[in-house]
Amino acid sequence: MKSKPNIRNRYVFLIDLVLIVFSVLGAYALRLEMGALFYFYLKSAYWMIGVSLVLKTIVYYTFGMYRRMWVYASIKELRLIVGAVTTASVLVTGVMIFISTLKVFNGFPRSVLIIDWLLSMVMVGGVRFMLRFLAESMTSSSTNGKSHQAKRALIVGAGDAGALVVRELQKNTELNLNPVGFLDDNPGKQRQQIHGIPVIGNVTEMGKVLEQKRIDEVIIAIPSAGGKTIRMVADICRLKGIPFRTMPGIYELLGGKVNISRLRDVDITDLLRRQPSHMKEELVGYTLSGKTVVVTGAGGSIGRELCRQISRWNPSGLILLGHGENSIFETLLEIQELHPSLPIYPVIVDVRDSERLEKVFSKHKPDVVFHAAAHKHVPLMEMNIDEAVNNNVRGTRNVVNACVKFDIKHLVMISTDKAIKPVNIMGATKRFSEMIVLDAAKRTGNAYSVVRFGNVLGSRGSVVPLFKHQIARGGPVTITHPDMKRYFMTIPEAVYLVLQAAGMSKGGEMYVLNMGQQVKIVDLAEDLIRLSGLEPGKDIEIAFTGIRPGEKLSEDLWEEGNRFMPTQHPDIYQYDDPNNIMGEELGDQIDQLLVLADKGDSTEIVKFVDANIPGSELAATPPPDLISID
Repeated sequence: MKSKPNIRNRYVFLIDLVLIVFSVLGAYALRLEMGALFYFYLKSAYWMIGVSLVLKTIVYYTFGMYRRMWVYASIKELRLIVGAVTTASVLVTGVMIFISTLKVFNGFPRSVLIIDWLLSMVMVGGVRFMLRFLAESMTSSSTNGKSHQAKRALIVGAGDAGALVVRELQKNTELNLNPVGFLDDNPGKQRQQIHGIPVIGNVTEMGKVLEQKRIDEVIIAIPSAGGKTIRMVADICRLKGIPFRTMPGIYELLGGKVNISRLRDVDITDLLRRQPSHMKEELVGYTLSGKTVVVTGAGGSIGRELCRQISRWNPSGLILLGHGENSIFETLLEIQELHPSLPIYPVIVDVRDSERLEKVFSKHKPDVVFHAAAHKHVPLMEMNIDEAVNNNVRGTRNVVNACVKFDIKHLVMISTDKAIKPVNIMGATKRFSEMIVLDAAKRTGNAYSVVRFGNVLGSRGSVVPLFKHQIARGGPVTITHPDMKRYFMTIPEAVYLVLQAAGMSKGGEMYVLNMGQQVKIVDLAEDLIRLSGLEPGKDIEIAFTGIRPGEKLSEDLWEEGNRFMPTQHPDIYQYDDPNNIMGEELGDQIDQLLVLADKGDSTEIVKFVDANIPGSELAATPPPDLISID
């Protein structure tokens, strides 16, 4: 590929010097028409040239006009040119009027100042955009020379993301993709062109377009598209045997840039995307901007995504708090790369260690805490009941106590739908943890809240990695029951809604996220098989192992009969649970539970939980298999 012409900025500077002289003389010539008056005022023209050479070059340099790659000039650079030329002309005007009052020359026509400004704008801008034009011409000729070799790409989505993708494909011919058209459902975009590429139809016409245009690859460039649209495009491409890639969803792009490097294969999270709701960003900005924020469990799936999204709100500092050094280190490297100027403090600490936790809070004096640290793997916790209590309940109490001691105003705890009528110890410990947070909110009046949601796709230990492993082995994919359903949400969307809830909290709220419709596990498995390029029942078998006693076919996000109310955000509800234990009674129960955990008495822990949490059925539920769906 030919490289773009690289005109060094020192040559641009020399060209500007010549243009400044021509602009002044041109202004005088246009105003005075090279007659006797032109020569009469020539002395003032020389003065104006001298003043312009000094002032304009200084202003141009100050505005960064010699630190730009003008082969990539855009509207942003055009605004820069207008600002620099106008500022320089204003200064030249002031100096010339001042000099004229000193009678250094025989006056001068004031209109030449305006003409000089116009000529400077045209000349300075013209030279720079000529560089862009030359670069585009060279790129175009290079592209035309290789277009017969490049793959023909169809772009689904003629919005900003689609335009950026096409621009990148046109610039970088080494990507070996030649955009030939857009598909978009907006009638106003039909038969229009973007960067010279036509909009040739709507998405429903995709099958016909793929054949007519001999498309080699499809790129889905609609970050706001719902799963239904992604699924339709993926199904058509799969039937036609055409590769397809997608731009990440809008929640994944938060804090990132839309560019060609973000394209990836379509995965299960794309098929379950929901249409994004209206974002109330001012709520989040008020809570996070300029604040010191702690994320516990920052190395986990939810914790790391919290760090990603919090970082874009310009907090004054971000404390990555966690027990696993490797996962915290990985989070640190990622956030540093995305936000190199953000002060980040990795802290290795176990939330069960109250003394160490309080030292960390004392040192960093956080304003906001997101508590995501917890043991969450249901089957493993059934085999380690005392550890689940110690980490989830004791850890939460330690975090809450530290927040209260250091008068931290905002605390958000991440909870789960498994806390409703729990049938496993993980859900039960989360229910106790919720009550600890809500009780502290009532005692302090601070904005402490709980956000409860269901399964997130792609988290460590979730069903998706298990299914992928089974598919890679050639199957079978094991499911307990064909009617098994679960709520699913992508991690970026869940975290985005958590931040929205944090911005709304006044204190003591239990928030429940709108998880959409429950998804049949068998449908999820079939989608994953197809995305792997295989066919369910033909290439990969699905085996039903039978529902276990006590296992739920579907999930609940709140208990029947309890009250929930809408909030400022359509995907967040506030939930009122009258069964929560508060005050001294809660404190006594937590103390008793932790004593049992210290003794390692799992049997008594289960009895205690069933006796004190409404609807709890731990004792009646047999331990699940390690690879079960929960």
